[in-house]
Amino acid sequence: MGASLPPKEANLFKLIVKSYETKQYKKGLKAADAILKKFPDHGETLSMKGLTLNCMDRKSEAYELVRQGLKNDLKSHVCWHVFGLLYRSDREYREAIKCYRNALKIDPDNIEILRDLSLLQAQMRDLSGFVETRQQLLTLKPNHRMNWIGFSVAHHLNSNASKAVEILEAYEGTLEDDYPPENERCEHGEMLLYKISLLEECGLLESALEELRKKESKIVDKLEYKEQEVSLLVKLGRLEEGEVLYQALLSMNPDNYRYYEGLQKCVGLYSVNGQYSPDEIDRLDSLYKSLGQQYKWSSAVKRIPLDFLQGDKFRAAADNYIRPLLTKGVPSLFSDLSSLYNHPGKADILEQLILELEHSIRPAGQYPGRRGQYEVALSKIDEAIEHTPTVIDLYSVKSRILKHAGDFAAAAAFADEARCMDLADRYVNSECVKRMLQADQVALAEKTAVLFTKDGDQHNNLHDMQCMYELASGESYFRQGDLGRALKKFLAVEKHYADITEDQFDFHSYCLRKMTLRTYVEMLKFQDRLHSHVYFEKAAAGAIRCYIKLHDSPPKSTTEEDDEMSKLLPSQKKKMRQKQRKAEARAKKEAEEKNEELNAGGASKSGKRHVKPVDPDPHGEKLLQVEDPLSEATKYLKLLQKNSPDSLETHLLAFECYTRRNKILLALQAVKRLLKLDAEHPDSHRCLIKLFHKVGSMNAPVTDGEKLIWSVLEAERSTISQLHEKSLVEANNAFLENHKDSLMHKAAFAEILSILDLNRKSEAVKLVEESTNNFVPSNGALGPIREWTLKDCIAVHKLLGTILHDQDAALRWKSRCAEYFPYSTYFEGSCSSVSPNSVYSQLSKNSEHESSNHSTGSQNAGPIKSNGKLDAFKDLTI
Repeated sequence: MGASLPPKEANLFKLIVKSYETKQYKKGLKAADAILKKFPDHGETLSMKGLTLNCMDRKSEAYELVRQGLKNDLKSHVCWHVFGLLYRSDREYREAIKCYRNALKIDPDNIEILRDLSLLQAQMRDLSGFVETRQQLLTLKPNHRMNWIGFSVAHHLNSNASKAVEILEAYEGTLEDDYPPENERCEHGEMLLYKISLLEECGLLESALEELRKKESKIVDKLEYKEQEVSLLVKLGRLEEGEVLYQALLSMNPDNYRYYEGLQKCVGLYSVNGQYSPDEIDRLDSLYKSLGQQYKWSSAVKRIPLDFLQGDKFRAAADNYIRPLLTKGVPSLFSDLSSLYNHPGKADILEQLILELEHSIRPAGQYPGRRGQYEVALSKIDEAIEHTPTVIDLYSVKSRILKHAGDFAAAAAFADEARCMDLADRYVNSECVKRMLQADQVALAEKTAVLFTKDGDQHNNLHDMQCMYELASGESYFRQGDLGRALKKFLAVEKHYADITEDQFDFHSYCLRKMTLRTYVEMLKFQDRLHSHVYFEKAAAGAIRCYIKLHDSPPKSTTEEDDEMSKLLPSQKKKMRQKQRKAEARAKKEAEEKNEELNAGGASKSGKRHVKPVDPDPHGEKLLQVEDPLSEATKYLKLLQKNSPDSLETHLLAFECYTRRNKILLALQAVKRLLKLDAEHPDSHRCLIKLFHKVGSMNAPVTDGEKLIWSVLEAERSTISQLHEKSLVEANNAFLENHKDSLMHKAAFAEILSILDLNRKSEAVKLVEESTNNFVPSNGALGPIREWTLKDCIAVHKLLGTILHDQDAALRWKSRCAEYFPYSTYFEGSCSSVSPNSVYSQLSKNSEHESSNHSTGSQNAGPIKSNGKLDAFKDLTI
């Protein structure tokens, strides 16, 4: 580096490199300018100056200087390396790899460039190239431990675990007998555990167990040693030895559920689906009673039997488990037991048991809300609040009950009540934000969320926390019809996942250095399936729905808006202009405030400004100006098809996109996948009939391509059992016959009926309205439970009003559902927050009453307790 410079300037060049490495950018810049005064065309100095400026957020100058430097010295590996570093900083990894390869053509044995190249190859999953580069590094520096380990990991990632084992064994052969020294014992032990996991992956279980026991003295993590040993023993079928080891592990941690599961496997009493014969249940019961005697303070040993016991034994075990927790007042007890409500018969037993305990000890915090008995649940939680009004969890529980009951505004109010009782609790704050977003109170939710961010640009800080609040925010905007803001939020979630993918970069070298090899490989596998995470799936689906809606209802052009304005009355025009001016003034003020924050933020000692540019499109208006919304939707759809192929929603969205684009064969593919996942689902039936109805209404094929598509459709139709030798009407009737007691299946039938024959729309409406909300068989003590859910009833109401276009039927349905769901704001139930006699209204009145009585010292005798801090909610139900 700097070899063509005189000694003085060569030393200055070394100072530039050192300043860059130590982040003293101003110092490096000064040294570069000193060289360029005498040698203005020196390519390597120009490149290093550009790299320094890049770290000071002066990117345009940086690229210009680096390109100029490369132009002046094309045969300098430094210039190519710097150009690669510049691309790498902007996440242009493929371009960076090209630059590194050009640098290596000039200096093929440069360790630093090879190391940087290997990191990018690992990041981009160029595994064959990664193996090649790591081998070259090992050849150049065989006495470096990290090169051996990196070469082994490269082969492992390239699906060659046996070769990885050979490399590790060769590395061990280079070590002295007394290796490792005391300060490297942990790293060496991790390497040995990694080697054993590789042997296990190769299927060499006996060799893995032998190696593990042979190297026991050199493995520091004794707990991991025991867990690895027992795992190998179970896989080898040596269950008696495994049982002894699991007993030893339980003595170390009797609340580890995995150890109990492993013990059950060893004694032959484990079932993946949780189904056991009566004999197996008796044996399991004896096992856990024995374990309960050994580990009396273990919670797990008492909780696990509730999953497999039945009848009176279940009741006795549940009583034994619940009583001490109720006595202690553990509010999370219901969350612990909630999974049992899905077991047949257990919900009724729990209900009866809780009621008996209530009558005897009147505890706080228990409620049967998961069974749809919201009125009873609210009465119980109100009793608990009256008994102990200072328990925060009770208000959170009441908020959740109201949310399930459909009163989101009141749920947000009680969540805020809980938040105000402990302003330092981040979890309660987050739950409050979630409830506010569910109630479409986005502005208030964001103000509440930023309470736990750093001062300054709080909204950017909230985004940087990657807490995915944008998902709920985007769904709220979508419900409100604000597609621009909804898209903005959904795409922000996608940006989080892109950042998470980038975050792995620093671990490629760190994990090899620290020898956390098993965790490193697990992290890479996790990254490879990152986009299958449910949050990404929801965000991508939300973005696709926005683009579909944008395609169906494109935004009005300026000319159309002017035409509409000309039709308005003068007073209406005045109001419209005032609104526009206020919106513009508000946006201008927000931009000015952000600019002031930017100007107030000074530069750091390194010369780098730690500020972010102002968002040029805060409301997502530019996102709506896409020429082809369905093309944008398809980008995210392909990600879902790749990463979430087992989700019904993926293929429902695929059907919606491809039918709108007239991609009939792709729509058929989506339908076939829906049928494979769940052929009896109402949406699968809708899509199937809609597709072939669309095909039947198309013009006869003319071109060879159209004829080919037609022949494929005819051939595929005969393979679909629902349509085999049936007309679409007959297939629809057969679907209803198979599901005549299901509301959602009836709704699907009615929708398809109206599509197939417009004259039968009234018949379709009548069929839906004649559906009966039957009672679910139950032995509960708190009254009957009905079949229909709030979500399904809302979907049917939308069907009647927007698809079947019968507003009178929609109103009748709304009135009927208001009786079933009296707390639902959607149906304007008598107990919902839109009613003057609602829980929400009482809460607001109590808040006012407390405030008015505060000066006289009187106490509020109202039925609902409030901390008086709910004033912000008073106008939200208007």
